[in-house]
Amino acid sequence: MPHSYETFQVEARGNVHWLTLNRPEMLNAINTRMAGELAEYFGGLYHDRDCRVVVMRGAGRAFCAGLDIKAAGEGEKPFGGGFGFQGYLADVYQKMRRCPQPIIALVHGAACGGGLAFALAADIRIAGESVRMNAAFIRLGLSSCDMGVSYFLPRLVGLSVASELMLTGRFIHAQRALATGLVSEVVPDADLEAAAQPYIDEMLSAAPMGLRLTKEGLNLAVDAPGLEAAMAIENRNQVLCARSADFAEGLRAFLEKRPPVYKDA
Repeated sequence: MPHSYETFQVEARGNVHWLTLNRPEMLNAINTRMAGELAEYFGGLYHDRDCRVVVMRGAGRAFCAGLDIKAAGEGEKPFGGGFGFQGYLADVYQKMRRCPQPIIALVHGAACGGGLAFALAADIRIAGESVRMNAAFIRLGLSSCDMGVSYFLPRLVGLSVASELMLTGRFIHAQRALATGLVSEVVPDADLEAAAQPYIDEMLSAAPMGLRLTKEGLNLAVDAPGLEAAMAIENRNQVLCARSADFAEGLRAFLEKRPPVYKDA
């Protein structure tokens, strides 16, 4: 079972973790404790074979309003690889990307700055109709190139739209987020949990190794220097999957026209 955390809740429903950021009175803004707890949680997923999918959402009126500016400078001063809090929080997004479980972000209300980055670091984003996202950093006298936004955003929406959003800090709302490919679908806020279920069901119907290696391979292929490098990753992953007992079970189930029963072996 997941550990107990102060700044978010994790509910295990079978092989799915439902992670709910839980500082609703602060619109789930990020403080030092949240950064440390999220880094611990996502770092621990790398060797967790029971959890196969993570759903990330926010309690209350917002997904995550970004950095808790009022709390900045309070409490412990993390080393963060030599960059202090900057590096401490940045580590969370790297661990989200590195964990083998697909992450579905259910985004509603404000998703600003570091909160936008949480959504971008997920693998699939579903938006509530109330969503409003922006690269808030630039409105505070900072650069919008922060917390992986300069990496994730242009890969999702293209350089032109990413430049617009990052250079101005303007908000993008639900329907434009859908039109630009930033999110997969838009639903009423009350329907976000139900909207995630078909994605979860289809992911859980895949072989565990196949699901893990698809996330890994896709992320590596996005940065591959060319077709040969991408195909080398594909070849490696397919050989690993083809040697598994689950592949044999998948073939039998397909021929017998029945759902496969995978054992992650």
